[in-house]
Amino acid sequence: MSNPLQSLLDSGRPLVMGVLNTTPDSFSDGGEFVDAAAAARRAEQMLEQGADIIDVGGESTRPGADDVAEADELARVIPVIQAIAAEHPDTVISIDTSKAAVMRAAVSAGASLINDVNALQAPGTLAAASNSGAHVCLMHMQGQPRTMQQAPTYGDVVSEVGDFLRHRVAACVDAGIERSRLLLDPGFGFGKTLQHNLALMRGLPQLAAQLQLPLLIGVSRKSMLGALLDQPDPKKRLHGGVAAATAAVLWGARIVRTHDVAETRDALRVTAALTAAGDTGPKPS
Repeated sequence: MSNPLQSLLDSGRPLVMGVLNTTPDSFSDGGEFVDAAAAARRAEQMLEQGADIIDVGGESTRPGADDVAEADELARVIPVIQAIAAEHPDTVISIDTSKAAVMRAAVSAGASLINDVNALQAPGTLAAASNSGAHVCLMHMQGQPRTMQQAPTYGDVVSEVGDFLRHRVAACVDAGIERSRLLLDPGFGFGKTLQHNLALMRGLPQLAAQLQLPLLIGVSRKSMLGALLDQPDPKKRLHGGVAAATAAVLWGARIVRTHDVAETRDALRVTAALTAAGDTGPKPS
């Protein structure tokens, strides 16, 4: 059976991934959707708003986050994935996890995309992803969530992120995961300062050209926007997030991961229409 994500990627339009955190401690919406029924209702709402993908996560990866036991993560995400898959069998469901057992259970429950902030580096995850048949998103992160923002350093953040992702792609291919199943995420805010994040955003055209795989971008409500806007409340960073999503798509991103589906979807529809209108307009350098 074909992966439902492939037809979306083949459409050529920018895609919207809606964030569904089933955690009590996520930085923006922690505790809002820990109940499976509430999470399923939130998924329904995001689909109505135009989400192409629902990304279900049961472990917070915010800076300083603690690890979550495998059993707890499974209990948080599997009932939600099952509920979404039962009501919307054609929906692309993503599992946001770095644990092999959670990957296997989530795909069995109906997920067709594995979104791993650790880029399949944990024991058993390469094999789990390879055997699943699912698409996989590999993300760059310097360090681990507990410590990643303490003192991130790079010589050239764009080159180093690109090198890391290229090496992880090679590891995946060696493990039997076809390149056509892979997506890449530069990891905004994961072991990066504001200046690193800005350089990485400006470097998206370089990464897209070099890596030749779909780029997934997650900047929604993140601290980089808070710093730029002088806005400490993550839920009040909507407009900055939409602007960043639009820039990311113009510079090569194919998928935007967001908490604010309706607003991001509208912005990307307009962006797609304007860029499809002709090739005579200005291009990002």
